[in-house]
Amino acid sequence: MDGGEAGSGRARPRRREASIDDVARRAGVSGQTVSRVANGRSNVGAATRERVLKAMRELGYRPNSAARALRSGRFRSIGVIVFTLTSYGNLRTLEAVAAAATERRYTITLMPLERPTHADVNVALDRLGEQAVDGVIVLIESHLIGAAEEARLHRGVPVVTVDSRVAGRSPVVDTDQVAGARLATEHLLGLGHETVWHVAGPRDSDSAVLRLRGWRETLRAHGRPVPEPVHGDWYADSGYTAGRRLSAEPGVTAVFAANDQMALGVLRALTEARLRIPEDVSVAGFDDMPESRNFIPPLTTVHQDFAAIGRTAVRALAQEIEGGPPAEYLGIAPRLMVRGSTAEPASRRPAGGP
Repeated sequence: MDGGEAGSGRARPRRREASIDDVARRAGVSGQTVSRVANGRSNVGAATRERVLKAMRELGYRPNSAARALRSGRFRSIGVIVFTLTSYGNLRTLEAVAAAATERRYTITLMPLERPTHADVNVALDRLGEQAVDGVIVLIESHLIGAAEEARLHRGVPVVTVDSRVAGRSPVVDTDQVAGARLATEHLLGLGHETVWHVAGPRDSDSAVLRLRGWRETLRAHGRPVPEPVHGDWYADSGYTAGRRLSAEPGVTAVFAANDQMALGVLRALTEARLRIPEDVSVAGFDDMPESRNFIPPLTTVHQDFAAIGRTAVRALAQEIEGGPPAEYLGIAPRLMVRGSTAEPASRRPAGGP
């Protein structure tokens, strides 16, 4: 601190920020040319552009983003509505959305929901409208997409939904959930299991319904018995409860859990029941959490590419914001990660074998 100036009570004069006219004079161009460069327009020669950028750097000129937004009608901002960040998929998707938006020079405004209701979605959309976002990405279940559709129709805001494959005007980005469940079920049948039991997600979850459909359709296509599914809530404790129930069922040799967290609970319950994995029961999951490869044994699971989902959602939204045609359904293909939790049933292994 400058003691003399502080003691005198006089504040140091604030340095005037460089203006667009200052940059124009330094670069020897018009103010309109500086504006074109600041707004990323292409109708400026390379040499002139470099001269203007050099003048901006030398003067410390910062384009006024608010003024640019008023002129262009765009704010370079994306709103994201999400119900919960406790689920692995939502958290990973949000990380990918933020990274992809940053690469495209968009900011993110996150709007968490206290309750997954139609009214709360509308409140969140109104609040995002007050913050002047150019478009919205919605990470919620399908029964709330009607509110997002209203935003598109009545607020004129481009909307992309994630993880909810429903008919509507909004583009939808999602893993092909049915195909993922088919991969896991066919893998277990291919090992020689007569049928596959299913620990499903919540009944009101779109993802859970689609995975259950893929499992059921695969069993029927192969002419196999379709056991009654056991529903959980996506978390390991509910998988443990389901696993305890299945450990008491005769003839259970293969289990497909609708996500890795529930599969972890199933593994614990079966192990406590003195059933060996995979010698007595094979277990497969869905998501491919990083931890799943360190389960005991490492978990066979369906890999969801959450990074691709996030990038695709941002690309689809930016395309519409910037005047392109809206996308429709954008499915991301899953793949099966085969690890140590699945094997042939004991009836198929030679006597004395492992």
